[in-house]
Amino acid sequence: MGNCLRSSEKLTAEIVPHGGATVYPTVRLHGSPNSILAAYTRFAVLHNAVPLQEPVPAAGPPPRAAARDGGSETVVPVVFHVGPEVASGSRDALLRFIDSKFPDLAEEEEEVAAEGGGGKEEATASLVVRATRLQHKSMTWHLERIVRWVEDLETRGGLRAVDPKMGTWKMEVVKFGRSYSQLLEVMLEHAQMEERVLFPIFDSADRGLSKAAKEEHARDLPIMNGIKEIIKSVEVLDSRSTNYRETLYNLSTRLKSLQGLCKQHFMEEDSELLPTMEAVELSKEQDESALEQCFAVMQGTHGRLLKFLLEGLPPHDAMKYLDLISMCRDRENGIHA
Repeated sequence: MGNCLRSSEKLTAEIVPHGGATVYPTVRLHGSPNSILAAYTRFAVLHNAVPLQEPVPAAGPPPRAAARDGGSETVVPVVFHVGPEVASGSRDALLRFIDSKFPDLAEEEEEVAAEGGGGKEEATASLVVRATRLQHKSMTWHLERIVRWVEDLETRGGLRAVDPKMGTWKMEVVKFGRSYSQLLEVMLEHAQMEERVLFPIFDSADRGLSKAAKEEHARDLPIMNGIKEIIKSVEVLDSRSTNYRETLYNLSTRLKSLQGLCKQHFMEEDSELLPTMEAVELSKEQDESALEQCFAVMQGTHGRLLKFLLEGLPPHDAMKYLDLISMCRDRENGIHA
């Protein structure tokens, strides 16, 4: 299949502790930003532990492994630094190292597991159902973020943001448009994944079971594309023009409408459609194959937009999603071994 994950440029990130929390040494993580192991290790530390700072340069570049299968692609190994100590190797080895250096994390993870509901039900759910629900959660978070952002833009009406990272008003609007474009691509690939993989499974068991969901996809597509066109107008309009505020208001209204429709759509799928997957009774092999197909359809999401997708999930959910990707990759490697 070859689409579970794609490697990219190397990344160095520094993690610092919360103010008032246990003071840990400086932590640095070297690896590819799209590496399963690097991302998993990062979220293992972030999970109820410490916030991530902006990427900072390290003293030297991380080592590179040999190219895989004789190709030009190289693997950037994950190297984890805690103060003067360094760890590398398998995921289990890195997680054991983290547990030994951050003993408070294990206790916090147990508390989260005890407080979280539906754990047993989730553990027995189909792999494709788990992946779909996590995607719903990420897209919901990003929609909420986009709506809050456009509300702030509408309130300021052309005034520069307080945060210097946003730059000028024009620069911020461009960043807003880029963020929406990323979300739009994820949502479109998600809809394609459902229509090509999930819905045929449901319809094979009960014809017409996914009919309402398909109709909602068709309903929302023009709305999503229309919002993109409004954003283009905002980017080129002079913020001092008379119809600028009106355009921002129109954009805000459309996004809030889309948010409401998607929230209802995801909720209906999560509570009504996806639970019927258990009645379909897919075999383990069929479920794993369906998961591979899901990732194959969503190439952009699991390539250059993987970081964007994971940003919409809490650390423990991001780790669950990375587990699914890792399972897909391991199965693929086993097939081609």
